[in-house]
Order: sequence, then structure tokens, then C-alpha cells
Amino acid sequence: MRLTKFTDLALRSMMRLAVVRDGDEPLATREVAEVVGVPYTHAAKAITRLQHLGVVEARRGRGGGLTLTGLGRSASVGWLVRELEGDAEVVDCEGGDSPCPLRGACRLRGALRGAQEAFYAALDPLTVTDLVASPTGPVLIGLTDRPSG
Repeated sequence: MRLTKFTDLALRSMMRLAVVRDGDEPLATREVAEVVGVPYTHAAKAITRLQHLGVVEARRGRGGGLTLTGLGRSASVGWLVRELEGDAEVVDCEGGDSPCPLRGACRLRGALRGAQEAFYAALDPLTVTDLVASPTGPVLIGLTDRPSG
């Protein structure tokens, strides 16, 4: 199973937001983009999707920025990945111009669907808070704390 770059970016963005310390200013989308090493436009699209899912809150203006919601901290990583990846199957048996000739009697499609669900199920017990436990959290904080050059 391989995640899309979009899902990877969204999860890394949430991980960075999860380690904002009490008293710190909320991060802007541009800062998140710099920390996770992607263009601003990519980060903005991911943040917008995360807002729609209710896991990130964005406030504009002075004192604004991005924060994780309670749901964002406690949501299952499996649920997040399912929502971000959509319900596409591992293989496309219908295949547009040339559908697979085995699609009506193939056992591979079901096996791959089962493997995909096992992948998600392995992520279900984890939360974003779990993902930023030591040593990850301090590393994420350090990425922002570096002096700019």
C-alpha cells in the first residue's frame, strides 16, 4: 500500500501542528509548508481539506493561525487516511479503455481489498498525538526552532 503525496503531506502537517506548545503563536500555513518541505500552494490545499474534515481550525488576522481541533488530536490515523485517500481500490479492474478480462472471476481484487483494509486497520488504533510522541515531537519542534539562514 502506498499513500498519495497529498495524504503524506496532510499527516505531516497535522503532526507539526500537534506539537505547538502552550503559549506559542499558532503556525501559519506558510510556516507549516516550510517545515514539511513543500510549496505553499500544496500545503494550503492539504490544510483546506483538513479544515473540511474538522481536524484543523484556521483563524485569519492578527493572532490567527492553524490549530488542531480536539477531533484532530484524537482522530484515528486510519480514519484520516481513509478520508484523505478516498475509497479507490488498490487496482482499477474496470480500466477505462481496456478493462481486465478477469474482473468477473478474479480473486486478486478481493485479496487486495482485504490487504488494503488490513493496512487501514493497523492505523486505526493510532492518533496524531501518538505519532508525535518522543522522539518525533522534539524533532518536529526543532525543525521550526532552527535559526533562519
